Amino acid sequence: MDISFALTGKGFVIVAADTTAARSIVKMKLDEDKIKVLSPHLLMAFSGEPGDTVQFAEYVERNIRLYQIRNTYALRPSSAASWIRRTLADSIRSRKPYAVNLLVGGYDTSTHTPSLYWVDYLGTQASVPFGAHGYGSYFALSLLDRYHNPEATLEEGLDTLRRCIDEVSKRLIVAPGKYKVKIVDKDGVREIEL
Repeated sequence: MDISFALTGKGFVIVAADTTAARSIVKMKLDEDKIKVLSPHLLMAFSGEPGDTVQFAEYVERNIRLYQIRNTYALRPSSAASWIRRTLADSIRSRKPYAVNLLVGGYDTSTHTPSLYWVDYLGTQASVPFGAHGYGSYFALSLLDRYHNPEATLEEGLDTLRRCIDEVSKRLIVAPGKYKVKIVDKDGVREIEL
């Protein structure tokens, strides 16, 4: 049961994911990192089936790194999201589809704009100002719809994220206790504590 949130602001993308690794009614790990840094200005939060998520995230990370090595420049966030979407769409038509939902966030250094993409396991992609996956999305999307401001500062964005996390902790019966939060902006990717 994975929960992930992401939102954009003025020059940044904030991505948060819970750190609980669970199967059925058993918590196996409380420090799982469900946000993969794909390049200096690109990251991806993943959720879904435990084996698929890690394997697909590492596959994407290695292929984006290979592209950067071959071409001497990194993929822009829109191109990376399109390639990831195509890979998921191809896998759904194979014998071994990936059951992975993603939030891909990045900062385009050529246009100086943040971007966020919502991708599901069927290969559906949408460019969104905010997004969520998992049971927490039932509570957080209405809050994000009400409080999200595309011109928000980083502190205002973090306040909106705190509201989402607080609402999930209050209303979801099996809410995770801890979240990992990463930010991508003109300076690259960094992790912060809430």
